[in-house]
Amino acid sequence: MTKRVLVAMDSYRLAECAVPLACYICGVDNNYNTELCRHCAAPLALSHQARTQGVRPQMVAVLGTAAAGKTVYLGMLLDMLTRQNGRVQVLARGAFSITLQQRTMMALSNCRFPEKTPNEPDRWNWVHCQAKVNSKKNPMELIMPDMAGEAILEEIDHPNAYPAIHSFLEKCSAVILLADTDRIERGGAEQNYFLMKLITYLSEQDSRHSRGKSTRPVAIVFSKADRCEPCFDNPELYAREKTPNLWQQVQQRFTNYGFFASGVAGSVGFREEPGEGTSAVPLRIEPRGIVEPFEWLVRKI
Repeated sequence: MTKRVLVAMDSYRLAECAVPLACYICGVDNNYNTELCRHCAAPLALSHQARTQGVRPQMVAVLGTAAAGKTVYLGMLLDMLTRQNGRVQVLARGAFSITLQQRTMMALSNCRFPEKTPNEPDRWNWVHCQAKVNSKKNPMELIMPDMAGEAILEEIDHPNAYPAIHSFLEKCSAVILLADTDRIERGGAEQNYFLMKLITYLSEQDSRHSRGKSTRPVAIVFSKADRCEPCFDNPELYAREKTPNLWQQVQQRFTNYGFFASGVAGSVGFREEPGEGTSAVPLRIEPRGIVEPFEWLVRKI
């Protein structure tokens, strides 16, 4: 005789997985349990977290050419804001949001800069955090990816080449634009042309306009400014004298903008790597002007 037993039916739990999950960045539907969006490769953890919170996260883009210092700036910014109890505090959402900060600080503590960000979107680091500003009653939810400079340039030259970048820039509330001071000082025009392209792309993509100008806040940050001390004294004057085309474009296309200077490495040396050529080495870490652009930006959002 077979003994009867009662077995709980768990099949109803599968119904939840049958409901598609829209990517928070591009809006394309995905399977519920998928890790990355099938269209733009953004992590679907962002969508899961957005669903569980009452506030929709704002997007902040950190843009610049390859090797302009985006990874170092963003990693150092997060490290400083998660440790200090100042006017702005940041709390990471999800373990994946700490990876960028961890890799940056580990690299700098070993006297080297972080590895170059790969061009493949599924290998980018994404940060979802809660930012609390003293002057604002409610904290803000922010999403900030570390996107590769070469991929950004490809998207600008060929729109929709990178769906993640295209959708993110279309929806982002504010932009931090990094200009490599070291390359500007060496007389190269690359930074000027790249940033002019970005300014044009952003202003034409933005639907929020006032008197023909975009109202999206833009912070132009001269990175590696520790190699040019006058840049710290007056970043806007430096922009007017060294990158006049960029300064003119910003004036004509945006209403909310600010010029800043920042530096992470107080001193930089160079060493020869067998088979790899010359590479820069941070000799000491002396962050300056890291928090100010971010604080200005979140107050404008």
